[in-house]
Amino acid sequence: MLDRLKNIFAPDDAGVAKGEHGFEDRDLAAAALMVEAARLDDRFGTDEREQIRALLRDRFHMRPDDADRLLAEAERESDRSVEWQGFTRQIKDGFDYAQRIALIEMLWEVAYADGELHDYEASLLRRVTGLLYVSDRDSGEARKRVLDRLGLS
Repeated sequence: MLDRLKNIFAPDDAGVAKGEHGFEDRDLAAAALMVEAARLDDRFGTDEREQIRALLRDRFHMRPDDADRLLAEAERESDRSVEWQGFTRQIKDGFDYAQRIALIEMLWEVAYADGELHDYEASLLRRVTGLLYVSDRDSGEARKRVLDRLGLS
C-alpha cells in the first residue's frame, strides 16, 4: 500500500508548473492545505508539523531540507491566504483522482496527528473532499486506513 502511494506522488515534471518559490504549485497547495488542516483546532504544534514533514518526505519523495523549506513556504502561503479554495483548485487540476485520494488520506493523518479529531478538522475534510471531487466513500475508506494505521479504530 505504501509503495503504491509513493508511486502516486513520484516526480513527474512533464507539464507541471513551478512557482517562484521553486516548488510545484500543486505541491505547495497540498502542503498549505495540510497546514490549514493542522491549524483548525488552534493547536499547530510539533506533532502536526512533524506529521506534515514526514508526509512531504515520504510521499512527495523530498529530501528533509526540501520538505522543511516547503513546509515553511506552505505556512507563509497559509498565512497570506484568506481562503483555501484556491489550494483545492490547484490540487484538483494538478493531481489525478488516485493522487487526490492519497492527499485526502494525508489530510486525515494530519487531522489525527494529535490523536483526536476536532469538529473543525472534520468539517474541513468534508468540504475539501467535495471540492477535490473525491467521493465520500473514498474519503471514508482513507480515514479508516489512517485510523487503523494509528491504532485509533
